[in-house]
Amino acid sequence: MSELLVAQLLTALALGLLGGGHCIGMCGGLMGALTMAIPPEQRRGWPLWRLLLAYNAGRIASYTLAGALIGSLGWALHGAGLDVLLRGIAGLMMIAMGLYLANWWSGLTRIEGVGRGLWRHIEPHARRLLPVQRPRQALLLGALWGWLPCGLVYSTLIWSSSHGDAVTSALLMLAFGLGTLPTLLATGAAAERLTTLLRRRSLRVSAALLVILFGIWTLPGPHQKWLMQHLSLPSQSHQSHP
Repeated sequence: MSELLVAQLLTALALGLLGGGHCIGMCGGLMGALTMAIPPEQRRGWPLWRLLLAYNAGRIASYTLAGALIGSLGWALHGAGLDVLLRGIAGLMMIAMGLYLANWWSGLTRIEGVGRGLWRHIEPHARRLLPVQRPRQALLLGALWGWLPCGLVYSTLIWSSSHGDAVTSALLMLAFGLGTLPTLLATGAAAERLTTLLRRRSLRVSAALLVILFGIWTLPGPHQKWLMQHLSLPSQSHQSHP
């Protein structure tokens, strides 16, 4: 595994983790509704965790599938000689996500409207799986939930697919999904401590600046050589495409 891919996977993981505030606002209510849809006798201990894990496994599987599908489109564009365009898109998306994480710009949420038409067709199927009593139901419901319109997910998907490789795109979306797990699974005092940590201004700004820096480096141009010399970033040539 190249140094560049490792850096990208860690970035995707951080985006999922630090986007926890958005996840709480967007999906926290849904998680509560899903939990209430579980029979009362299963809302404690291992029966509850088994269903919650199944929900999230299905959700992350959908993110990974979407990454592979859209990544295939990126591969086709790379094959058409549009590598510079895709790298430009990847860099801009990284910068936009950094601005979002620092709460300096929330324009990413505007792209949620793109998926609302699809969600109108998916939601009725999701409702038929309620109430949830078995892990298989929870897994299917989570897989449908993964297509819920979300600006952060869509932005990460665009960034991951712009690398021009279906496998890389799928891996990045998998890492992003795993990053969202702690926030959506945490309960009680642990959730409160985690939420407080993730919302700490210094942490979010520091992470956002790193994401923005990575995005600037990703953009094509002579600045890459200067950044590699001063920051020891891996060469873009380390990344291989089919």
